[in-house]
Amino acid sequence: MHRIAVIDDPYPPYRRALGPFLGERTMSSILPLPPAVVGEFVGRSHMDLGRVAELLAEYPTLIHASFDWGNGDFETALGAAAHSGRRDIVEFLLSKGARLDIFAAAFLGRVGLVKAFVHETPGALQQAGPHGISLMDHAKKGGSAEMVGYLRKLLEPEKARAKVKAKGAARNGKAKRRKAA
Repeated sequence: MHRIAVIDDPYPPYRRALGPFLGERTMSSILPLPPAVVGEFVGRSHMDLGRVAELLAEYPTLIHASFDWGNGDFETALGAAAHSGRRDIVEFLLSKGARLDIFAAAFLGRVGLVKAFVHETPGALQQAGPHGISLMDHAKKGGSAEMVGYLRKLLEPEKARAKVKAKGAARNGKAKRRKAA
């Protein structure tokens, strides 16, 4: 008759070997997440706060995971929620430690952060986010007129200058009409 030992830790040799390097982390925190779980987490972040919260409670390291939808189209849960217009999910993920990126910042209307990012990394203005969605589209989805105006000024400088000129000309025209009357 053989006795079977029940071991709670399926990785005891690794834990002993890596113990000094792990510190407070557990072995599960350094093992790869199942791709299906990452896919569900990112996919549900487009629409389902309840399921996102459940999955994150079960797999806390999902907060920084990204999923490759194919051909290098990587997306995080934060990116999914931002381009889908799910402010509730964006705020939940940020409260759990998600890393804010320029696309989510544009969605949230955080003009100061986007200005700083664009100042330091001008090429970011032209980069596409998940699924090729532009920074401007993220800003529009968020609904901040200030953010959309700021990005439009950078992306369409000629139109912005023409608009300022037209406003100036309109003001000058009103002033001349008042003087003539």
